[in-house]
Amino acid sequence: MYYVNKEQIQHRLDAIPQIAQGLTTAAESWDGGVVLGMVQERALHLAIEVVTDVGSYLIDGFIMRDASSYEDIMEINHEEKVFDQEIFDVLLKLVSLRKPLVQDYYSWSRSELHPLTPVLPEILNKFAAQVRDYIQQELVM
Repeated sequence: MYYVNKEQIQHRLDAIPQIAQGLTTAAESWDGGVVLGMVQERALHLAIEVVTDVGSYLIDGFIMRDASSYEDIMEINHEEKVFDQEIFDVLLKLVSLRKPLVQDYYSWSRSELHPLTPVLPEILNKFAAQVRDYIQQELVM
């Protein structure tokens, strides 16, 4: 029997609409200024935290193999068919931004719109739907 912390997963998935709104606003209103640069930066960081937190909860709850990195969390979840190839490809690029955003933030280019910013809202919403479907499917079996 699996113990999947559905409550904690749901809390994180519930944050996605606001993160997506921040990303959409940044992309649609991009002016290269510091305010939208900071909005983009924080929204990207939160997106990384959501997908890695959820991925970790799934790994622990469904007793998947241990992850060795943020990229590995995404790979394991993809191998276990939590989400499809389209989502995996984008999330792998997303999690690779964690170090630049969190540790090398002083050199992050806040004046440029990151290519993931306009595509992430849709991907994050698909991620949430596919995670919910996966949990429902696996816990029924």
